[in-house]
Amino acid sequence: MHYLLLCALIFLPETPAFPLQQRPQPWSTIDLEKVKVYLDKFFPILSKTQNMSIEERIKEMQKFFHLTVTGKLDKETEGIMTMPRCGMPDVAEYQTFPGTPRWKKTHLTYKILSYTQDLPRRKVEDAIRRALMVWSDVTPLQFRKVDTGRADIEIRFARREHGDGSPFDGRGRTLAHAFPPGKRNRGDAHFDDDEKWSDVNQDINLFLVAAHEFGHSLGLTHSNDPGALMYPYYSYQNPQTFKLPAEDKQRIQKLYGKLMINLIFKIKPSGVQPSLSLIARGSSCYQKERK
Repeated sequence: MHYLLLCALIFLPETPAFPLQQRPQPWSTIDLEKVKVYLDKFFPILSKTQNMSIEERIKEMQKFFHLTVTGKLDKETEGIMTMPRCGMPDVAEYQTFPGTPRWKKTHLTYKILSYTQDLPRRKVEDAIRRALMVWSDVTPLQFRKVDTGRADIEIRFARREHGDGSPFDGRGRTLAHAFPPGKRNRGDAHFDDDEKWSDVNQDINLFLVAAHEFGHSLGLTHSNDPGALMYPYYSYQNPQTFKLPAEDKQRIQKLYGKLMINLIFKIKPSGVQPSLSLIARGSSCYQKERK
């Protein structure tokens, strides 16, 4: 099963593509620059590996995506570098955070600050609601939309530089990015409004991208499993039949626990239907009268 990969894509210059090992060293300035841009964005050097060579960093990237490990800019490696994807790192900078980023509460609010013109507002709101439900359906988390005041997760569509230090790059490249809990812009999710957003199998499906990005908003990093929702690259799956993959489910439940639903029926004498049921969801409870 293929799922959304979401974050960022770097367009490579339109030069003839052929394996690095077939051309003489040293690398051309163009090759070196485009590889460094990609690696610096998605595989940032951590302090303990400051002296890694470009070949070693390419190997790290190839291992993450289960490519043939050569340390060279071969066609397979170059191909994956040009795919549309999510804008968050793969070797996540979250690794430098103290502890594990997560929300300390289970009732979260969200607000949509701006909308894309590609879809009616109601369809944008529906896609966002369903994308959040992907996570609330398997954890005690609950999400409530607000229209005023500061929300825990603020959502907006923006172009190019939009004030968070991570500018978008136009259509077909970086699709979106989101910030983890506990830092500047905590939990916020931004979508590139230069993309063509849709609610069907054409252009970029908003629900699929949003579900991935909200994984980041809740504290998840990328997965190197191509079948996972948190895999960095985008691919379409029918939203109507979408089911959260097991790996993503296990990871989010490790942060927030499992969803517990208890059905409690009022006991009456034999042969008499219960008139009231209590449905408990996590720490919340509501009653349903039998008519």
